[in-house]
Amino acid sequence: MQLVRLVRIVSSLPRLASFCSPFSSSAEGAARLLRVGDVLRESRRFSESDVVRYSEVSGDRNPVHLDDAFARTVAGFDGGRVVHGMLVASLFPSVIASHFPGAVYVSQTLTFKLPVYVGDEVLAEVQATYLRQYKNKCMVKFTTKCFRNEDSLVVEGEATTIISTLSLSK
Repeated sequence: MQLVRLVRIVSSLPRLASFCSPFSSSAEGAARLLRVGDVLRESRRFSESDVVRYSEVSGDRNPVHLDDAFARTVAGFDGGRVVHGMLVASLFPSVIASHFPGAVYVSQTLTFKLPVYVGDEVLAEVQATYLRQYKNKCMVKFTTKCFRNEDSLVVEGEATTIISTLSLSK
């Protein structure tokens, strides 16, 4: 019984390796495959219009997002209006989906460290930390980080996604 199980596992390895291998081929024209340690990035500057539209869609009309005087004097944000944290965090699925169309987000943890102000440049970074075959797809875990003006960590967490291929599309 044990031998039959082992033969089945071993016989399936080449198929698994070709599907969900963290190693890319060196052949000319071969697709670049995602590997543990790979980092994907995207930057964005959030505008007043972005914040207003997000406020309308989400229903979050907290004055720290919409009223500069309130944000500065009452809430104590020296930089003025604060971009919604979830709007900033929306960069993570954007980065992932731009490289893996059809990616399905399974979970996301977030810790908000510092505010992002309207007009700040934000760099989102996701780093692959874990790859595993899941049925005919791959489960990938990423550490997720956003930096304000490229130096201050403002959001961090972890995302888990299901993707159909490890081939990077960008």
